[in-house]
Amino acid sequence: MAQFQVLGSAASPFVRKVLVMVKEACMTDVMFETVKASPMGGDAHLNAANPSGRIPVLLREGDSPIFDSRVITRFLDQHAQAGLYPESRLWEVLTTEAAADGMIEAVVAMVYEKRFRPETHWYEPWYEGQWAKVERGLDYFETQVPSFDQALDMGQIAVGAGLGYLDFRQGQFDWRATRPNLTAFFDRLSARPSFKDTFPVG
Repeated sequence: MAQFQVLGSAASPFVRKVLVMVKEACMTDVMFETVKASPMGGDAHLNAANPSGRIPVLLREGDSPIFDSRVITRFLDQHAQAGLYPESRLWEVLTTEAAADGMIEAVVAMVYEKRFRPETHWYEPWYEGQWAKVERGLDYFETQVPSFDQALDMGQIAVGAGLGYLDFRQGQFDWRATRPNLTAFFDRLSARPSFKDTFPVG
């Protein structure tokens, strides 16, 4: 096994955050293994590494697993000395990443509502409430984009992963219509090789 192994799915925005970070840091000692994760039960291999059964998980040779994307990216950033959590802007970067993760979680909740519950049990007010969280996140990032002109960091990567997942799973919503700053930022980010190489599939 390589020094590090990421368990995950190519469709997951949380996994994509890690994979983009690995590519931006030019890490060659991280391998990727596709596993099945599901709220209804996933792969035993995954569940043994992370009791919640959530992805991503980072396996470390000769050491215990690490899970939660923010924990993994902090660990790998420190290991590679990649500078994606710059000390001078640390709290800003962490807050941006947390806001992006919150938006992603709302999109995932919308996907799960329609995928794992029978149609007769869909609860539209709850579904619409999740979309309201997404819209608040999008509006927040629209105002934050001017600060993204600084060097790439994990906050920006998380926002990009969230927007990519939104297009991937909820493409019927035209979030770009009233958010020109965020649209231009996402277009620039999507042109980076790290984002092109980790386009969500599945």
